[in-house]
This record gives sequence, C-alpha cells and structure tokens, in this order.
Amino acid sequence: MKNYLYILLISMVPLIELRGAIPVGTALGLAWYANLALCVIGNMIPVPFILFFIEKIFAFMKRYEKLGKIAVFFEEKGEKNKEKVTKYATWGLLVFVGVPLPGTGAWTGALVAALLKMDKKTAILSIFGGVVLAGIIVTLISYGVLGFLNFLL
Repeated sequence: MKNYLYILLISMVPLIELRGAIPVGTALGLAWYANLALCVIGNMIPVPFILFFIEKIFAFMKRYEKLGKIAVFFEEKGEKNKEKVTKYATWGLLVFVGVPLPGTGAWTGALVAALLKMDKKTAILSIFGGVVLAGIIVTLISYGVLGFLNFLL
C-alpha cells in the first residue's frame, strides 16, 4: 500500500509528474494498470487548483518585485501567443500535455490554459486526455523496455 501512495505523490510533483512516476512504479513491481491509473489520478489532482487559482497566485507574486517579474513574464508570454494557441487550443493542449517530453505535462498545460483564459471544463478535458496519452506512452516504454531488460538479466 505504501508503494501506491509513493507513486500517487510522485506523479503530483511538477516536472516529474507521471513521466517519472510510472518508471518508479515499474521498478517497484506494480501492475501496469494500477501504476497507470494511480499516476493519471495523481497527475490530475493539481490541475483544477492551477486553473482556478493561478491568477490569484500571480496577483500575490506581483506584490513583490522579484516574484512580480516572474508573474509578468509568464503573463506576457501567454498573451503573446494567445491567438496562435487558441485556434487549436483543445487539441493543441491535449497534444502538448500528451507528448512526454521535458517541459510539457499537466502542470505546464494547466498554466498555459489559465494564462490563455481557456474554458476550464475544456482545459481539464484536454489536459486529462493528454495525461492519459502520456501515461500510455510511458507505460508502454517502461513495461516493454524494462520488462525486456529484466528478461535478459
């Protein structure tokens, strides 16, 4: 039971997310379906909080000079690309979150969606689809490649 909790918590961590949690679950010997499900759930837990509260967090950050610069930087970056991204927002967000590369994922996808003021329901569904896609890709790699390596050892 402890391993399941570890995987759930690891998948909630920014930058690591399920892309890092699934291989850990594989190494811990978890069944692929339990590992995938826990990682998807854990990766999705922060998303609504980011979508609903990032503007308030940025407003708080703007009270302080150095933090305010960071908030303004992200806001300007979102505004700069707003037209390009909103045209393909739903599918673009799903693909962005679903491709398991560094710098992509649910946290970044939720931040982009919030900055672009996307409809929250649409954003959550797109991010969820992307998380599932990334989870399937990483699961296939982890259990396929790592399973094959275990066979050789």
